[in-house]
Amino acid sequence: MSLRAYAARRAALGLVQVLAVVTGVFFLVLALPGDAAVALAGDNPDPERIERIRAVMGLDRPAAERFADWLAGLPRLDLGESVVSGRPVAEFLVDGAGPTAVLAVLVLVLLLPLSVLVGVLAALREGGPLDRALTSVAVALHAIPEFALAVVLIAVFGVHLAWLPPTAVGADLLARPEVLVLPLVVLLARPVCSISRLVRAGMVDALASDYVRHARRLGLGEARVRFAHALPNALAPAVQQVARTADWLLGGVVVVEAVFVVPGLGTTLVDAVAARDLPVVQGLAVVFAVTTVVVNLLADLVAFRLAPRAEVAA
Repeated sequence: MSLRAYAARRAALGLVQVLAVVTGVFFLVLALPGDAAVALAGDNPDPERIERIRAVMGLDRPAAERFADWLAGLPRLDLGESVVSGRPVAEFLVDGAGPTAVLAVLVLVLLLPLSVLVGVLAALREGGPLDRALTSVAVALHAIPEFALAVVLIAVFGVHLAWLPPTAVGADLLARPEVLVLPLVVLLARPVCSISRLVRAGMVDALASDYVRHARRLGLGEARVRFAHALPNALAPAVQQVARTADWLLGGVVVVEAVFVVPGLGTTLVDAVAARDLPVVQGLAVVFAVTTVVVNLLADLVAFRLAPRAEVAA
């Protein structure tokens, strides 16, 4: 199969996945108890007042009709308006995109180099003390949930030692980059552990393969054998795992932003769900779904090029 045909198949599948996600999100939020009218009515809501608010917000219209209208606006990039504030959903996305983009870009920039470094070091010292130490640390860190690791880091480095800011309240992320250190450690810990193990396993298999032994018989230098012949084959599964990590990263960002009070898309999503602000939740679902699909598509294409002899799953 050619690269172009493979990309077209994956893109068509990704479009179906995005539509499935936004449809599921719409009806799941509808299934939650209460709605935006109840949230706006206060602690002692009057049923008649709630009905009036629903009529003003258009929440008394059939769910299928509201969903169809929202879908019709997607080709125009019209994500609708917040039923709580009346602001366009796009404004919520723009306001929260900056901090989330800073975190996500830094994680993705650091993730693969750190994972490859740790995995290659472990593979080149297979069975040695360094390999065992890295494996033990990776297993331990991977077992710790993000929120628990965040709380521990805040307690130790933010409160007890006071080396780093415990939260990002009122901070400009670009002007005070130190507030990003603890969130980045939390977001990187688990994926670095999992991807480095894949790199280690792939590197060990590649170094024991026939083509590497043949390259050594031809007199090629050990560094060239390791990094020009063995490493590219070890990277293919790691790159695909980076894409799968994007799914986890989007969920992890929600947790990390909530714990460290980072004013990004994760915080916006938590606030929108609490207020039953369905258009904002839907808009965020579209952004998260499209991001996940695009990242997975790019990673699959890279893996297709790195290992063209391997069968790439559809």
